[in-house]
Amino acid sequence: MGCNETNYIKRLKKKKEDALDFIVDIYLPLVKGVTYKVLSPLKNEGIIEECINDVFLSVWNNSEKFTGDTNDFKKWICAITKFKAIDYYRKEIKKAEVILEETDVLSNNLVEDEILATEERNELIRVINLLEPMDREIFIMKFFLGMKSELIASKLGVTKASVDNKIYRGKRKLKTKLVNLRLGVM
Repeated sequence: MGCNETNYIKRLKKKKEDALDFIVDIYLPLVKGVTYKVLSPLKNEGIIEECINDVFLSVWNNSEKFTGDTNDFKKWICAITKFKAIDYYRKEIKKAEVILEETDVLSNNLVEDEILATEERNELIRVINLLEPMDREIFIMKFFLGMKSELIASKLGVTKASVDNKIYRGKRKLKTKLVNLRLGVM
């Protein structure tokens, strides 16, 4: 016995797959229309297709709850489609709001981090300016211009070992001066 317009509701309630196929063939345009109307502002075909599939799954899972004739069935499937689509719309809007909030928090943290880094850099430059002229030049070439110790040595006419020693001692001096500066001892 095949599924037709007179027995598809009974067969659906008995979980006969041919009834689901029949419903999909008959009601797919209606379900698509309602779903597109609600979800088209999202401009996401994947969500629309997922919602349509979810509607037919819901009809299948809740078929025993349906009471009525074919006219009532059309209204029932229309109502299921509308509410499913609204649920999908709300979920997607909520996701978008959460992503937007996370982006705001992330960008605020980035701005704060950038401000702190700038303040620390300015503080470091002030302390470097307190170093002896040769040490200051070495630090600027090494850490701000990214030059290698050999190149710095040749530019200043000193040995590489001398440059490395001045960097080592300079770092210790800078550390002490930065600590004192932060403590307000300078």
